[in-house]
Amino acid sequence: MAGAVTEHDRGPVRVAYIVRSWPRLSQTFIVNEVLALERLGLTIDVFRMTAVHGPEAHDHAGEARAAVHDLEAARHGNRAALVAEHMGVLVGSPMRYLSTVAFVLRGKQLAAGYSTSTRGTCFRHAVHLAALARSERRRGRPFARIHAHFAHDPALVGLLAHRLTGISFSLTAHARELYGIPRAALAARVRVACAVVTCCAANAEYIRNSVGGARVHLVHHGVDLERFHPRPRAVDSRLPLILSVGRLVEKKGFFDLLDACAELTAEGHRFRCAIYGDGPLLERLEARCEQLGLADTVTFAGARSPRELVPLFQRADVFALTPFITDDGDRDGVPNVLVEAMACGVPVVSTSVGGIPDLVRHGENGLLAPPHDVAAIAGHLTELLADADRRRRMGAKARVTVEAGFDARVAAGRMAVLLGAASWEPGSAPRHCGPAPRSPTPEVVGEGRNRIDTPAGGTRCR
Repeated sequence: MAGAVTEHDRGPVRVAYIVRSWPRLSQTFIVNEVLALERLGLTIDVFRMTAVHGPEAHDHAGEARAAVHDLEAARHGNRAALVAEHMGVLVGSPMRYLSTVAFVLRGKQLAAGYSTSTRGTCFRHAVHLAALARSERRRGRPFARIHAHFAHDPALVGLLAHRLTGISFSLTAHARELYGIPRAALAARVRVACAVVTCCAANAEYIRNSVGGARVHLVHHGVDLERFHPRPRAVDSRLPLILSVGRLVEKKGFFDLLDACAELTAEGHRFRCAIYGDGPLLERLEARCEQLGLADTVTFAGARSPRELVPLFQRADVFALTPFITDDGDRDGVPNVLVEAMACGVPVVSTSVGGIPDLVRHGENGLLAPPHDVAAIAGHLTELLADADRRRRMGAKARVTVEAGFDARVAAGRMAVLLGAASWEPGSAPRHCGPAPRSPTPEVVGEGRNRIDTPAGGTRCR
């Protein structure tokens, strides 16, 4: 049954996690976070707007204990059940329900910009969550927090569910969706959220500039340092290997990487380049590879799970990823594959966009080029391919960097506190903290047609 809760051990803090899709392979950071929070004792219920199956699904998601609720399936379920959900929420909290309906009808900017769902769809998803939360509260298993991953549709569902239930609401903003929605819509979410989290300094600065007075928590995505680790290298007579991993989409910059590889071969360098990933640009990239005469040098090897990527990272001599910001604003924060490669002791060549400079320190643990600067990318690859000792030194520092600032366990500890734990120390389970005082007056975001009224009350993080 859509939306049904699977029985499992319940921890001291129960969180409703709203995500656009689950378990998407390209969103490893969300799966990692859920697994790490569960290890700390939190109970996570995943509310997904879209189900993911087949090769795009993440293989580690099966390790999670989280109950998974299909919001889209619930929306298309039995009509009588849907009406009953709305009536139950209305009767249970008439003022909350009616004020939220008015809020949705007035807020034309709420689902504007980068969005795949209407205001009405997000409201129906929120009602489903609210009805379930009401039922679970009666059973003595209440949600302590509603948390949304991504600032567009999931955060709007979270905001509306908060208005309907009074359960505290928080969000994590990542990349394209943060920059792709109107600032008034972003402000409507941020001003109500009791915690606003993002994965890189550039995003944090953008949120603060967009929403005056916003307090933003920077929590880098972490990796499992026991799973991703260096492996002693045997003497290898094969050609040096440049490895790249990512979805074959525009923002990843794979055309620039191919052009850089062509410059290397033109200068007489001999190497192998393996690109792992799948996506809509595969045929165009393969054609470009043929056009550049790289068919014997570059291979497109398809998508791989994180488990399958570990030995690939460990065998690589250099990891390269050359993203940029597209014309429509699509971009990366801190690409998870960069962190994974560095955790395996691999030096990286990348570009100075998004949150990448948070991770890669030029000349120390890797080399950075301006986006689209093919000559600089090729030059950096040449430097590392020609100097095995430098690769080893940079790789060792790359591992130290990840240990110091991108440990999944530490990141999960910080998130546990932000999600309602009063305190956290390694080895301890988080403790629940109660709601903060209610705000006395509503807040107003934007002017004129962009005006969005945010609700009075709710909860705030201390």
